[in-house]
Amino acid sequence: MITIEFFGVRGSTPCSCHSTAGIGGNTSCVVLHCGEDDPIILDLGTGVRYLGEHLDSQNNPGPFRGTALVTHLHWDHVQGLPFFIPMLSEDAELTLVGPAQETGTLQEAVEAFVCPPLFPIDLRVLPGSVDFVESCHTELMVGNAAVMVRPVEHIGVTNGYRISFGSGSVAYIPDHQEPVDGSRAVSDTVLELCRDVDVLIHDAQYDALEFGQKSTWGHSTIDYAAEVARQSAAKRLVLFHHDPSHSDEWVEAACAYVTELAEGAFDVVAASEKMVLTSGEITSTLERVEA
Repeated sequence: MITIEFFGVRGSTPCSCHSTAGIGGNTSCVVLHCGEDDPIILDLGTGVRYLGEHLDSQNNPGPFRGTALVTHLHWDHVQGLPFFIPMLSEDAELTLVGPAQETGTLQEAVEAFVCPPLFPIDLRVLPGSVDFVESCHTELMVGNAAVMVRPVEHIGVTNGYRISFGSGSVAYIPDHQEPVDGSRAVSDTVLELCRDVDVLIHDAQYDALEFGQKSTWGHSTIDYAAEVARQSAAKRLVLFHHDPSHSDEWVEAACAYVTELAEGAFDVVAASEKMVLTSGEITSTLERVEA
């Protein structure tokens, strides 16, 4: 069984206002707990700061150890890295897995934005250490969890991930370019990531009208998210990467709409901060953790 906790669910930029307070305004960050293994963090958006506070409050013995599976280096997926509290402790270790870059290394690309003049200090000043692993189209083990890494259509090199542990499985595709020709085609690599998965966390940033205005911006409509879930026979679809302009009411209405589209073929839920899901032996549990 995999426990899935959501700490950041927005795309593009963090937002903070009354209309988004229920769903939450932090950008992409999800953490997976696979038994007693070290945590697996999916992206390092602004939500990772709150994950750090949560971990810090648990008074875990010893320094932090964990792995971050980063899909790509757009700001909304990495901006929280230097604010991750556990990395302010000596001997903390974070393994950052991400796609090989078109020029330079993954490490060079990350260090280029965590440094002056874009940031007050260099990444290397943090007491904890970050180890970089470039991975694009492969399988790897993170503790006892099997991780499938495949390229996903987006703006720039982007990974999607499938994490399997015991009988549980989670696919994470927060940024996914919907076909601009109006087709419902889904690439073989995305279908491979999502096939029969327990929980599919998928880009659902636009409705049809918004997609018409931003069709080449690298994202999906809520309709296309449902199509990916249908074609891959996913058991549960989590609508994710909500547009910063979308209110709680918009997201709730979108979830209801996609639930109708699903026609019972798969469960549908809209991601929100503090939401917890389980995958594996239990695939229907949905609850909020207390603030």
